[in-house]
Amino acid sequence: MKFPSARPATCRRKERARVFPDFGREVQVWRVDVRICASANACLHLGGPLECKDGAFVCPWQGARFDTTNGQRLDGPAPAGAGTHLMLPPTRIEGEELLYVWGETP
Repeated sequence: MKFPSARPATCRRKERARVFPDFGREVQVWRVDVRICASANACLHLGGPLECKDGAFVCPWQGARFDTTNGQRLDGPAPAGAGTHLMLPPTRIEGEELLYVWGETP
């Protein structure tokens, strides 16, 4: 199954992350060098929205912070531990679109 999430051309290298609708929820889409990344727009603590500030995703509700390169928790009240990171949906670029892909091998 494939579902278009965003157009990579809308995510320039020096811009902040952009929020796009995705299956009734929101995803943050951003660039790390030439790679396009996507994550659920929800904090691991209470599910609050995220803002991109100073190279990190920050929850304005409680201050939890996550790394924009891999979604790993940096600090704040979000659960800590190995492997704690934002939900990163499986995506790939085909043509002009970033697709959410499910049940397919790359």
